Amino acid sequence: MVEASRADSLNMGIVGHHDLAGSGDGMHVNVVDGIAYVGHMGETRVGTSILDVSDPRKPELLTQIETPPGTHSHKVQVVDDLLVVNYERNAREPDANTWQAGMQTFDVSDPSQPVALGFLPTPGKGVHRVTFWEAPYVLMSASQNGFSDQILLIADVSDPSQPAEVGRWWVPGMHTSAGEIPSWDTSTAVYKAHHGIIRGNRAFVSWWDAGFVVLDISDIRSPRLVSHTSPDTPTSQTHTTLPVPGKDLLVVGEEATKDRCLELDRNIFLYDISDDRAPTLISTFPRPSHDFCSKGGRFGPHNIHEGRPGALIDPDTVYVTYFNAGVRVFDISKPENPVERGYCVPEPPPGRPAIQMNDLTVTTDGLIYATDRFTGGLYVMEYTG
Repeated sequence: MVEASRADSLNMGIVGHHDLAGSGDGMHVNVVDGIAYVGHMGETRVGTSILDVSDPRKPELLTQIETPPGTHSHKVQVVDDLLVVNYERNAREPDANTWQAGMQTFDVSDPSQPVALGFLPTPGKGVHRVTFWEAPYVLMSASQNGFSDQILLIADVSDPSQPAEVGRWWVPGMHTSAGEIPSWDTSTAVYKAHHGIIRGNRAFVSWWDAGFVVLDISDIRSPRLVSHTSPDTPTSQTHTTLPVPGKDLLVVGEEATKDRCLELDRNIFLYDISDDRAPTLISTFPRPSHDFCSKGGRFGPHNIHEGRPGALIDPDTVYVTYFNAGVRVFDISKPENPVERGYCVPEPPPGRPAIQMNDLTVTTDGLIYATDRFTGGLYVMEYTG
């Protein structure tokens, strides 16, 4: 267990920790009915760890699912007894000649003994991220033959043993095999889907250097473009587009990707989407003020607590992993002026220059489950502000 005193914090503390049995390269995390599902970056063969967190002070590892050679599986989504994970070419195995690309489903009715059910292959490098909040549809960023990069793919898992594609959407110019010509400078900009979040009949999809798109999914099999906008700043690498529950607001987060701030500043923005045909920038979140650039690793935003069904829903609070700046908590009750209310920066894991807090989810009791990609594993935090 990691003691709260081993963290630089404000209005937050560490209440529990698990090193994931030496495979602490944690990524995506879901917590459902006292069970935590953690994806891994791919430093080892472990793809998914499953833990009993019914006592959050003492998480207990139940089992770990390995990935095929050349493949990492760093994203997890759980609805009822169905676990969905991504399979993507593992950049940490550059010499691997083969990998599995697509989406895998598991029966986790007994979390200690997951059973593989079905697989949806996607040609190319595979699936980067999945969003599965309500059966039977899964949104994913997936490679496909003839496209310049990963597009939005929608799958039906009504029969999880035979997941099937039912819809797709891409930014015009990406379907190069069909003769589409990119309208952007392909030497400096990457247009690719990162992931989408559904609210009602809309999907808000981050599209990396293309900003984000709003799609009408009234017909899930045929998404239609409502609007397409980029942040009104010189930055890009759009990671998350989160519609705030109960409000006409959209949190838009970019991802820092280079160590020691060797890139333009990455930020979190707040948009007014009362007219989602024309999202309007309202404000930019404050950045942590200490000198994190010199600490090593990445500094900047990454994942945002998305308030999926069964998790904490708080329209006034935004929880963010900020790589070497730890986990940060922001108050957006006044949208024109977001304010930081708390943070927790754990000590670096042994042999690492800094912490790299990677992903998080917040349960209805207010506990924050956050992962570190630098072998730190899973942290359970509490916000007391």
